[in-house]
Amino acid sequence: MKLELSATLFLSREVPEAKSVVDALISEFNNKLEKDQITIKKQDIEKNKIYLAVTSEGKRRAHEVLLQFRKNLSEKMGKEFHVGVRSLKINSYEISFDVEREPLHAVAIPFAKLDISGKKVRIILESIDEEFLRKNYVDRIIRRVKEKIDAQYYEGKKEYWELVWKSEEREPVWSKDPSEEMQKLGWIVLLGKGKWFYMPPAAAIMRAMEKIALEEVVLPLGFKEVIEPMHVSFETWLKTGHLEGMPGEIYYICEPKSRDPAEWEKFIDIVKITREVPEEEILKNIKPPRDGVVYAQCPNIYASMKGKTIAEDNLPLLLFEHYVPSNRYESGGKHGIERVDEFHRIEIVYIGTKEQLVEVRDALIERYKHVFNEILELEWRMARVTPFYMQQAGIVGNEEGIVKGTIDFEAWLPYRGDRNKEWLEFQNISIVGDKYTKAFNIKGQKSDLWSGCSGIGLERWMIAFLAQKGLDPDKWPKGFKKYLPQLPEMPRFL
Repeated sequence: MKLELSATLFLSREVPEAKSVVDALISEFNNKLEKDQITIKKQDIEKNKIYLAVTSEGKRRAHEVLLQFRKNLSEKMGKEFHVGVRSLKINSYEISFDVEREPLHAVAIPFAKLDISGKKVRIILESIDEEFLRKNYVDRIIRRVKEKIDAQYYEGKKEYWELVWKSEEREPVWSKDPSEEMQKLGWIVLLGKGKWFYMPPAAAIMRAMEKIALEEVVLPLGFKEVIEPMHVSFETWLKTGHLEGMPGEIYYICEPKSRDPAEWEKFIDIVKITREVPEEEILKNIKPPRDGVVYAQCPNIYASMKGKTIAEDNLPLLLFEHYVPSNRYESGGKHGIERVDEFHRIEIVYIGTKEQLVEVRDALIERYKHVFNEILELEWRMARVTPFYMQQAGIVGNEEGIVKGTIDFEAWLPYRGDRNKEWLEFQNISIVGDKYTKAFNIKGQKSDLWSGCSGIGLERWMIAFLAQKGLDPDKWPKGFKKYLPQLPEMPRFL
């Protein structure tokens, strides 16, 4: 990689003696940096301006050296002449490097122009300032260009999937779509895009699923309840990666600019007159979003422990949250209650050593097997799945890939058809390594900590059960009827 930078340093005033100080400092830097393949050259000194060129072909970045040179020069000039380096300006910054694979199509990046020829990449940074350099945007731009090229080779590919266990086949009692049938009966009512209202029969089924999950899985394993807010800050999502991973799936929250009725007067007038919501007017009265609605409960759980050290005798730390609904913008992919914008889930989070997390995962699997086999009596299977970034890193198939990653639980949906194809992921268990413990600086008293999670989606449990067992309680397994002996009646509407 070659980095070529041209910059101007501005002294607080003109100093005729500056030339000798600059020459001496450049010589000192070049002697120290020769082994790092970095050189500094003085191009000119004009009044209070010093023009420099920095070239780097080693590990250290040209701008890092420039910032260090500016600091040292300011100290020397201040000590000898009571003059400081007031500011610096980047005249040009070009970065050239090779990538492993030639891009399949054009690549663009903010803050820069890209010139890509085969596997050779040239980044030309434009209009950048000192803060841009200090915040290390340069390395992130280089990394992002490489990521975008690599991603082109994974677009459209399925994630790694390996069957690890499958239940016996069970004959379903029907082959109808439960969501459609519940709508016909009035059990569920669509209130807005991907958001359902559950009437007493449907609500009772969902609460039974929740009770089973809590009493048969969560509480017997020692998980303790926490309650979190429904808002998640951008700061939290920056640490978890949600803002860069799925910004198009988040529901964003905007605060009003003011509660003053006078500020809202025009908006209120238009609403009262037109009985419609004036979009342009409401946008004038709200702040840009800085938070979003819960996408999954685990980010707030991690954020609550930011910077904390967990006592060794508290490991593994076992927590769960089931108070706040999750929201995800599903666009055109919605269907019934199985793929919705708002859903209800129990989020299980566990933090401990790698060995402890494997034990927790295995214990969860056994409890889930008990529920799905003996209470819900489902036809289902487990598969080990690995995200693309782990496949790309070569983690698939090695010890780390067996410990880290996700196990999906899938149920056959008879109403969709073929038993060989139509399966729904309705449960999962993940071990994510130290991704979140590092991001939030969560430490062990002695141990290195990993974390994992398991999301119990109540709508998914419900659709998997009803798709195979139907809506007639007389045909439901005895184990489930123990938790829901009788369905409540529907309200009578005239």
